Amino acid sequence: MRLFIALQISDDVREAIAALIREWKPLDRSWKWSRSESLHVTLKFLGEIPENKLVRVAEALRAVPTDLPITLTFAGLGFFPHEGRPRVLWAGIEAPRSFPALAASIDEALASVGVLPEEKPFTPHLTLARSKAGKISPKLREAVAKYSAREFGVMRASAFHLVESKLKSTGAEYTTLQSFPGASES
Repeated sequence: MRLFIALQISDDVREAIAALIREWKPLDRSWKWSRSESLHVTLKFLGEIPENKLVRVAEALRAVPTDLPITLTFAGLGFFPHEGRPRVLWAGIEAPRSFPALAASIDEALASVGVLPEEKPFTPHLTLARSKAGKISPKLREAVAKYSAREFGVMRASAFHLVESKLKSTGAEYTTLQSFPGASES
């Protein structure tokens, strides 16, 4: 099973991002644009996990301490790894310090069941598009520069989710397997 841990985004933020994607997709069709129904905030990508390990993964996640719910503000645009050779176009996320701490706690909890820890520090973002070539059209580059401070909305996240990703020719299909609410939401 191909798994990851994520936050679901609100309908308002989803629609604001979807509107941007509809507007910008024609500017550079060489990029693989995210489908609006697939938008989420990844906290940890687990990769392939044997199905017989799923119960242990869920137990580890249930033990993760959280400060949920938290408020997230979606604003700003940028590229990973950098503008000179862009591979990912992202929308930024402004969040309290407890948000990166949640990602670190998830990483630590999953290490106990054999999932390798992240090598890079957690950078809150929402992936809008990807480029294997690392190239960008002048029109898309100009749009990102012009609207680099664009705002997409605010939401409260009250749970994180264990999600299965099935790769299909039409794109990845996501299924939430289990949700883990914050202490005040259980």
